[in-house]
Amino acid sequence: MKNRWIALYVENQVGVLAKVSGLFSGKSYNLQSLTVGTTEHEDVSRMTISVNADDITFEQIKKQLNTMVEVIKVIDLTDAPLHSKEILYAKIHDIDAAGKEEAFRIAQVFKIRVIDIGEDSCLLESALTERRNNELTKLLKKTFHRIEIVRGGPVAIESISTSCR
Repeated sequence: MKNRWIALYVENQVGVLAKVSGLFSGKSYNLQSLTVGTTEHEDVSRMTISVNADDITFEQIKKQLNTMVEVIKVIDLTDAPLHSKEILYAKIHDIDAAGKEEAFRIAQVFKIRVIDIGEDSCLLESALTERRNNELTKLLKKTFHRIEIVRGGPVAIESISTSCR
């Protein structure tokens, strides 16, 4: 089993997301993440899909996606050099002035933003790699008693050069 990545270009129509996710659930494939957004063409969306699968299962997934009418193109990104980021919001509750100072230090070290602050809380915004967001989350859980984490799935694009990941 290995973490795999697929970029999927699809027609930007109602129900396409449901069909793609239905394919995964119908075959008992577990999606690690799925993000969708429009491309430079309003009628085309790009899905970035992460799935943990063995070689045989992954080949089946790609073949089944290619048979869908709404699918324009399937790209296996698993071994491609990528640029990838994931959005994360962390709301830290019930903190005093010292807690806020610690939150600001963490934000500075991780090069993320404090985007809102309240009397006893603050809100952090991160656009890091999935691995760095995992590290950030672990540190926040260890440091603060009450946090709320919201994550979007990773979005990835193929690198122009081959030295990135």
